[in-house]
Parts: sequence; structure tokens; C-alpha cells
Amino acid sequence: MERIGMLKIENVLPNDIERRSMQIIDEELSALGIALDPAQAPVIKRCIHTSADFDYARNLAFSPHALEAANEALKAGCTIVTDTKMAYSGISKPTLAKLGCQAACFIADEDVALRAKESGCTRSTICMDKAAEIDGDVIIAIGNAPTALIRVAELIDEGTLKPKLVIGAPVGFVNVEVSKEIIMERDVDYIVARGRKGGSNIAACIVNALLYIATGRSL
Repeated sequence: MERIGMLKIENVLPNDIERRSMQIIDEELSALGIALDPAQAPVIKRCIHTSADFDYARNLAFSPHALEAANEALKAGCTIVTDTKMAYSGISKPTLAKLGCQAACFIADEDVALRAKESGCTRSTICMDKAAEIDGDVIIAIGNAPTALIRVAELIDEGTLKPKLVIGAPVGFVNVEVSKEIIMERDVDYIVARGRKGGSNIAACIVNALLYIATGRSL
């Protein structure tokens, strides 16, 4: 421990920062009297590590077979579709490659912008229509747009999109909470950040946690 004036600085080697962070998270969860489900813990702790927000220990909801479905899809080389470039950028591409998976984000595609303008809807909504056109298994990761999550629910109801898992973590105020509840009522496996909190960084870190589980990487 080093001091600068009255402040104490913890001496941690660069390679040990993540390990020390997880240790602190464990200590604070224990102090709060929160015991995580061991299977869900890697995902929840990644969300806390990304956000420094311990609310994720309580508001992250998992369908009964979410982790099993994700693991199966990832090991089969699925496509992960995000609603933002930020979420896409945050996904570990080397880990994706190890599993033969790929990530996609259509938000900047010219045809998406055109179709959204013609339809009077958000580009994120059209992105989910394009996700329904992908061959093979798909995981949907939403970290920004509740309109995308609502469209996923509609496509599931229509039978045109059958994602292996939906990660629902849009952030904000307008239709955010209801979009998450809507997806949780559908016949689909999900990991949802209930309430107003979420974000592209949270969607990406959930994906990464699932990738690390599938490749056997420990926290």
C-alpha cells in the first residue's frame, strides 16, 4: 500500500487488476448478504465489474435454461446480432473466433436506413428484421433500443425469428422496462437487466461472460 498525501493507493500489478477487482466484488457482495447462483455468478459479476453497479446482482434475470442455451449456441458457431456498433465493438473477437462464431451489427447499413425511413420506424427495428434473415443459430444482444427488443418479440410471435437467446439490456426511460417484460413473456431463453439500467457495455459484457464460460476461461 502506497500513500499520496492522505490517500492510500493499492499496489496491484497490471495482470492482477481484474483478479483483484473480482475479489473486491466478492467481498462487497458478501457484506451485502448476497449469495449468487454459482452458474449465474460469472455473468452477474462481469456486469458489476463493467459498471461498478451492484444492482445487477438483483436485477439480472435468467430464464431457466438461458446458460445452457447460450453455451449450446456458442459451441455450435452461432451469430451474435447487436443493436449498436458499441456493443458489437465490445465483444471479444478472439474468443468468438475460438468458437467459430461471428458478430454482426446492421445499424449502419444503407438499406437499414432506407427501410427505416420508408417504414417510419427506428433503424434498430429494421436491424432485427435483418437478423431474422440469418441462416443458423442466432443470439440477439440489445443494449440500447427498446424498439429492437419489442420487434424481436413480434418476430418471435410471427415465427420468423427463433433466437437461441435474447440478451435484453436497453437503457433509459421510454418503453425500456416494458420491452424487457415483454421479451420475458415470450417463449425464448433470455438474460434481461430488469428496470431502467443497461447499456451497450452491459450487453457486450454479458456476451463476453457467456463466451468465457463456453471456452472454459475462469473469471
